[in-house]
Amino acid sequence: MPRDALQGTLDLLVLQTLARGTQHGYGITCHILAASGQQLRVEEGSLYPALRRMESAGLIKAEWKQSENNRRARYYQLTKKGAGRLAQEMQKWEQHTAAVKSFLEFA
Repeated sequence: MPRDALQGTLDLLVLQTLARGTQHGYGITCHILAASGQQLRVEEGSLYPALRRMESAGLIKAEWKQSENNRRARYYQLTKKGAGRLAQEMQKWEQHTAAVKSFLEFA
C-alpha cells in the first residue's frame, strides 16, 4: 500500500477517535486498539509525528493538562477543519473499500 494511503488511514483513525472527544496520545492508541478488536496497533513512532503534522495543518489543536493519573499530558481536540477532513477521509475510505469489495467479488 502506498505510504500516503497508510498515512491517510492513520489520520482517519486519529480523527475519528478525536471526534469522540478530547484525548491524550496514549488514550488515542488505546482507543484504536480496543475499537479494532486488538487488530490495529499504533506505535508512538508513528502517532506523535502524525499528531504534530495534523496540528500544523490545523486539523487538531493541543493543550497541556493533568491526566487522570496526575501527570502532565498533551490533550488533542478535533477542530472544525479536522471535522471536515474526517468527513472527506471517511468518504474516500468508503469508496476505496467498495472498489476492493467489487473487485474481489468480480475476480
